[in-house]
Amino acid sequence: MSDKPIHILIVDDNQLNLEKLRELLSEKKYILSMANDGRSALKTAIKQPFDLMLLDVIMPGMNGFEVCAKMKKNEIAAQIPVIFLTGKTDTESIKKGFEAGAVDYVAKPFNKVELLARVHSHVELKRSREEAYLAKLVAEDALKYKSEFLANMSHEIRTPINGIIGMSEFLSNTKLNENQDEYVRIIRSSANSLLNLINDILDFSKLEAGKIDLEYLDFDLYEHIDDTVKSMSFKTEEKGLEIKKDIAPDVPQAINGDPTRLRQVLLNLISNAIKFTEKGNVTVKVGLDEMMGERCKIKIEVIDTGIGISNVGKQRLFKSFSQVDASTTRNYGGTGLGLVISKSLSEMMGGKISVESDFGKGSNFWFTVDVGISKIENIERAKEENVDNIKLKNKNLNILLAEDNLVNQKVASIHLEKLGHHVDVAVNGIAAFEDYKAKPYDLIFMDIQMPEADGYESTRLIRNYESQNDLAIKTPIIAMTANAMKGDKEKCLAAGMDDYISKPFTAKALKETLNKYA
Repeated sequence: MSDKPIHILIVDDNQLNLEKLRELLSEKKYILSMANDGRSALKTAIKQPFDLMLLDVIMPGMNGFEVCAKMKKNEIAAQIPVIFLTGKTDTESIKKGFEAGAVDYVAKPFNKVELLARVHSHVELKRSREEAYLAKLVAEDALKYKSEFLANMSHEIRTPINGIIGMSEFLSNTKLNENQDEYVRIIRSSANSLLNLINDILDFSKLEAGKIDLEYLDFDLYEHIDDTVKSMSFKTEEKGLEIKKDIAPDVPQAINGDPTRLRQVLLNLISNAIKFTEKGNVTVKVGLDEMMGERCKIKIEVIDTGIGISNVGKQRLFKSFSQVDASTTRNYGGTGLGLVISKSLSEMMGGKISVESDFGKGSNFWFTVDVGISKIENIERAKEENVDNIKLKNKNLNILLAEDNLVNQKVASIHLEKLGHHVDVAVNGIAAFEDYKAKPYDLIFMDIQMPEADGYESTRLIRNYESQNDLAIKTPIIAMTANAMKGDKEKCLAAGMDDYISKPFTAKALKETLNKYA
């Protein structure tokens, strides 16, 4: 039991009983308070959070059952465990006592050893609950501060990365000599590596907090695998490796699942295979693991001819921030989070992940996913509806960009102007609201963290203005922000925005958004 004093309230209209209990309980160094009727007991209990109450039943004015029932309606008194200590021991009374909210019922005349044991037990139980509650509050605070720290770090890092990726992309489209082209390619590759690192840390944090949700969409698995493999071909070409794919003919082409998370796991395994392979090839094999009516399990293997993994090394895989050994980190880099995230995601998708490897002879990392079997017609319809397959509409838009960061102003403006649109820039939320009132805009891109008024407040001002002036057409407002934590998108939509695009954004994502609202 903790060193904190234990306060007990004893309630009995018989002075002799009070004295007997005082003598018995004072041996255990409890701090005791006395009351000889129900009303005074209730007043005392409401003023002070006792650790326990010993309560008689038959008393003048207000009996013990009434006292207990009223206590449970008071925020402070409701937390006090009540033991009825009474000579009224018929079955109906005992039932009535527990219904009133008591935790125990002891008959008079009581056994001293038994009473002390029950008192000790209930005090310990109350203290344990209090300590568990405090520990829960501490853990929740720690998680809150951790989430806030990660959100702030994510925002602060994503903002300059947006500038690096955007400007290097513009630079790569200018006339460069061979050396300059290589320098730009290295800048872009390094920025993307940093972005992947930030995304891994955020994903790991979200998985720890149980804040990742899966999407269930119809998609073409064959095309999805093909696109993923092709997207990694530039890395294999750099190292002089060959990358191949092999999809078994019995694997369903049209499936229903989460294409984004499946791709994330596969990209991680392919990236690792390329990283640890100096010569030879990387092969992606897709097979049918199990058929289950309208569902099936797909097995995807990534086989390489790389350095392989020892038996000791295998035991360190799939653990947070763990590499096979220290030399792996020195030679190849990485946080060790990729496989942990992949393991969690594959399990969320109803599958598992594992590895077969011989040291010096290459590795076979594989994972399974449980997916629904869809129809080709669903896939074709989804493709037709996908804005990624629609050519950018020719309409020139008047766009307001609310952004306080000079580099991000430049990046977004150049992107939009290259697509043929006119852009005005507002440096904070109040300026954005004033610009909106002064001139009609087809679309507003809204940063979130800005001085004077943030993106949420600026959006509320605009929406209120539209409502007060009975404007039939509302201007689409798109969040363009480095806030990329779970719930940020929902918060933007709740503030009145229509959509959300995270920084660093791609030209593709920008085109998709413009297509929606042009």
